[in-house]
Amino acid sequence: MQSKATTVAAYLAELPPERRAAIGAVRDVIRRNLDEGYGEGMYYGMIMYYVPHSLFPAGYHCDPSKPLGFVALASQKQYMSLYLDPGEHAGWFHEAWAKTGKKLEMGKVCIRFKRVEELALDVVAELIRRLPVKKWVAYYAATRAAEAARKARGLPRKTAKQSAPAKTKRR
Repeated sequence: MQSKATTVAAYLAELPPERRAAIGAVRDVIRRNLDEGYGEGMYYGMIMYYVPHSLFPAGYHCDPSKPLGFVALASQKQYMSLYLDPGEHAGWFHEAWAKTGKKLEMGKVCIRFKRVEELALDVVAELIRRLPVKKWVAYYAATRAAEAARKARGLPRKTAKQSAPAKTKRR
């Protein structure tokens, strides 16, 4: 069930103690490594770190009244989620995570975890440092422009499988 909390403090207060501790630990890593231009708030029922309209007036393309999201953190029914798009660092991100020996349970941008120990928090921290506000906005604008160009040419949208890095076999 999506939270109706309007503040991060209220969101954290409604979580069970073990979830609050896990979400709090990930939140601390995000905040310590986040570029100073990002804001923190509640959007879509989760904690979100975003580019304020003052820095990117266009906002999020699906709902321009909302700021452009960067990272989100949520407690779901069966697991917790860290929404983080590695962008142009996808290859590095997947390699660095694999080197930690931890299993990456990830969709296109959603990392699912049941315990904070399942996360490679040092890799998450480094990825966040690699994406300051200006770089994130440039990446977002470029991907939106590429999508518009694909549509204009009548080409289908890339699927998650097409844009995901190739998997390597372990021996």
